[in-house]
Amino acid sequence: MKKRTGTFLKIAVIAVLAVMFLLAVAGAYFAIKGYKMYQNALEETPIAQKVESLRSMEYFIQFEELPEIYVDAVISVEDKRFWTHNGVDILAIFRAVWKDITTFSFAEGGSTITQQLMKNEYFTQEKKLERKFAEIFAALELEREYSKEDIFELYVNTIYFGSGYYGIYDAAQGYFDKEPSELTEYEAVMLAGLPNAPSAYSPDNNPELALQRMGQVLDSMVACGAISEEDADRIFNQG
Repeated sequence: MKKRTGTFLKIAVIAVLAVMFLLAVAGAYFAIKGYKMYQNALEETPIAQKVESLRSMEYFIQFEELPEIYVDAVISVEDKRFWTHNGVDILAIFRAVWKDITTFSFAEGGSTITQQLMKNEYFTQEKKLERKFAEIFAALELEREYSKEDIFELYVNTIYFGSGYYGIYDAAQGYFDKEPSELTEYEAVMLAGLPNAPSAYSPDNNPELALQRMGQVLDSMVACGAISEEDADRIFNQG
């Protein structure tokens, strides 16, 4: 009996090691493909050129013009460790990979704000591993060259908010007829939640879903310590 148990354990260990080896090989393969994709993209349009182009857009909003509560809301719901990571949040990636494995899907991305920015500006939205690696390499380079404030303002000036509005200026004007700096707490928090699923959460198309999403953003802000539960209730009831 002991001999059978020992044999079974040896086979199990060998099987686990074989799976780990295959995963390492597959990871290396996609990482190499992703690195080549990243190199090709940045050779065609260097990061400095891309940033200059984005900043030359009409109505580009500087970080200092954004309401503090809007910044806190976006970070709480999109990238909790934005101020401390180097462009890639390892904890978020592991969490996303685990969820993808356990649910047999490829739904969780684990992308930081920096990664999302580079994906949107350089790569497709296809859920492929090589694209994910390319996005990671590009995010690391962007973080080496630009400040967090630079990255955040580039992100919010280019993301889609639904109803045809790209960038925080167009969204603030289109939904509330205001400059971003004039947004109320309620309006700022609502806008922070839209880019996750802009067509679904657009207040013009689905006001109830937009309100539900706003509640989720406020919950994230409370969980991150950005605001108190009392403040969350007060902001939610401003509408």
